[in-house]
Amino acid sequence: MTETAKLQIGNREVDYPVLTGSVGPDVIDIRKLYGDTGRFTFDPGFTSTASCESALTYIDGDEGVLLHRGYPIGQLAEHSSFMEVSHLLLNGELPSKEELERFTYTITRHTMLHEQLAQFYRGFRRDAHPMAVMCGVVGALSAFYHDSTDITDPHQRMIASHRLIAKMPTIAAMAYKYSVGQPFVYPDNTLSYTGNFLRMTFGVPAEEYVVNPIVERALDRIFILHADHEQNASTSTVRLAGSSGANPFACIAAGIACLWGPAHGGANEAALNMLREIGTVDRIPEYIARAKDKDDPFRLMGFGHRVYKNYDPRATVMQQTVREVLGELGVSDPVFDVALQLEEMALSDDYFIEKKLFPNVDFYSGVILSAIGFPTTMFTVLFALARTVGWVAQWNEMIADPQQKIGRPRQLYTGPTQRDYVSIEQR
Repeated sequence: MTETAKLQIGNREVDYPVLTGSVGPDVIDIRKLYGDTGRFTFDPGFTSTASCESALTYIDGDEGVLLHRGYPIGQLAEHSSFMEVSHLLLNGELPSKEELERFTYTITRHTMLHEQLAQFYRGFRRDAHPMAVMCGVVGALSAFYHDSTDITDPHQRMIASHRLIAKMPTIAAMAYKYSVGQPFVYPDNTLSYTGNFLRMTFGVPAEEYVVNPIVERALDRIFILHADHEQNASTSTVRLAGSSGANPFACIAAGIACLWGPAHGGANEAALNMLREIGTVDRIPEYIARAKDKDDPFRLMGFGHRVYKNYDPRATVMQQTVREVLGELGVSDPVFDVALQLEEMALSDDYFIEKKLFPNVDFYSGVILSAIGFPTTMFTVLFALARTVGWVAQWNEMIADPQQKIGRPRQLYTGPTQRDYVSIEQR
């Protein structure tokens, strides 16, 4: 017998079915609540609301678990590649060797941008934030690729998905090049997805760019760790935009705009800025004391997580990766010394252990990206590049769901009740 939840309003009782997923908490199906009772639920931030049914990503924040199609994120980051994870998210299964080669070939053949888009960049000021450029250019893709905007055609949806995954590194690299006044570097299809992005970002036409395999692997891991993260703000934005029937390029542009917010995609930039504020190792105790002081507005950025109440499983991978990159590049910057010392002190401090304020993925990724040479303005751009595969996978899943309706949240109205208009002379 199906389990039900009983809601009592006054003398009336209403039963609602309880739905069970493959793993995770059960949910109460309240789709008929308004029709039955004339009432809505009140859930600001939707923290207790399942907005959709999904088979893509599962998170258990209490246990520090993150699964993509059932595979633990740690295993994927250690053994897989971003292209393999992209195939997994988009198609449901890890690819065979032949399938991965075919998928990679398809993505590689879509990396070029329409040449007129290069002119589009020149409409932005040189000092425009790269995320502003990304929003505009991705949104403009629908003006150049008319043959993949019919969302009712599964073939066109897949072409659009492949194009977005393939072109995002090119768009991101061009945004960086434009900001520093350097010429664009066209894709080299002999390189890997991540290696090609590094070359387009840091290479120059007059010199041969040699991809550092340690840096390439580290950035590929960062892409894997940011590929999807369940129904976060930007993913929910993509789904909400998509529920109206908007074309895929517009939906992803909406996701990029949402990701730009400092409470979402800007966390790694905030963490690095905090490390720079601390400045030197000898000042760490002062800032740890401030973090413990409830009356001090200072907070340690890059520690703890909205979802993970234990250790961020993505941070475990990054903990080793940050040391590999710093050791390989041999960079000398007090910020990196502060990061490693702060990590060590926080992990051994009873206050942080009790509060479960462990370093999260943003703490480590900001340090790594800075060591590689990315300015902080590019951090969220790289997040958007990686998250695009999750966005398009979520978008495809939503479009194919027969239960999907246009998103229409309701509200608890607290404004004036109905009143009559008064002419301006009588006010």
